[in-house]
Amino acid sequence: MECSRRDQVTTENQYTMQNPLTQYPQPEFPNQTQTAPGSVHQLQPAADHGETSYKGFGRLAGRKALVTGADSGIGRAAAIAYAREGADVVLNYLAEEEADAQEVVRLIEAEGRKAICIPGDLKDESFCRSLVSKAVDALGGLDILTNVAGKQTAQKDIAELTTEQFDATFKTNVYAMFWLCQAALPHMPSGATIINTASIQAYQPSETLLDYAPTKSAIVAFTKALAKQVISKGIRVNAVAPGPFWTPLQPSGGQPPEKIPSFGSETPMGRAGQPAECAPIYVLLASQESSYITGEVFGVTGGNPLP
Repeated sequence: MECSRRDQVTTENQYTMQNPLTQYPQPEFPNQTQTAPGSVHQLQPAADHGETSYKGFGRLAGRKALVTGADSGIGRAAAIAYAREGADVVLNYLAEEEADAQEVVRLIEAEGRKAICIPGDLKDESFCRSLVSKAVDALGGLDILTNVAGKQTAQKDIAELTTEQFDATFKTNVYAMFWLCQAALPHMPSGATIINTASIQAYQPSETLLDYAPTKSAIVAFTKALAKQVISKGIRVNAVAPGPFWTPLQPSGGQPPEKIPSFGSETPMGRAGQPAECAPIYVLLASQESSYITGEVFGVTGGNPLP
């Protein structure tokens, strides 16, 4: 079976009307594994992060954004979209992801926007706090905090799930979000937004993701609680909950290897989502267009509805 029909579709930009079922590659995908944290260049087929498909309209002109996990996947797509909409962007990622991150830098700078790289490990509280401080200094402020970076490692049996992995998953996905939000809020003016990244796993957990799924449930609850706490300051907090998205996270340990060829086929759309399909939601929640939206979780799941 062909792994993709993308070459049969003209994806000029995200506004070109087309059949969403055949807009992007469909399973079966080739068998593949990567060493964590993975690279976009090893994905077969290639993922779309909006490099050529996302067109902006100045909806974030003059805004100052910090995006974690900005080298690949959904974070990469959000960073590209923010720049195309007029924002300057601080990109966070792991040091070993530098090559992928530099590609995002070039795309942002091609839009005439500022791109600041601050690599580092979000499991480190002191780094998270310094990341915010450096972002504020580099951009002259901060009004969009987008927490995308996450750790996901599939384990088939609870006996194989170590305390070290459990701790690292919660540190990356939950603690880092808390540290970054706590550090960022004193710098954020009225009209600023925080966008967290939950998952369909918060509502429909997979049996192999005993540590990852609870972190996403925590993100949902944290988002709703923080939204109530800070709206009196004119700051909104929302979350995006993706379903199965084609990113390096999946073949680098996020899924059991045998599930990669059919990844995404369980959705009503019959395919995995592409990062570029998630970016518009992040833009909406970062922009003034969503001024009456806070404490919400937006599913991007290929047809599997959230509760």
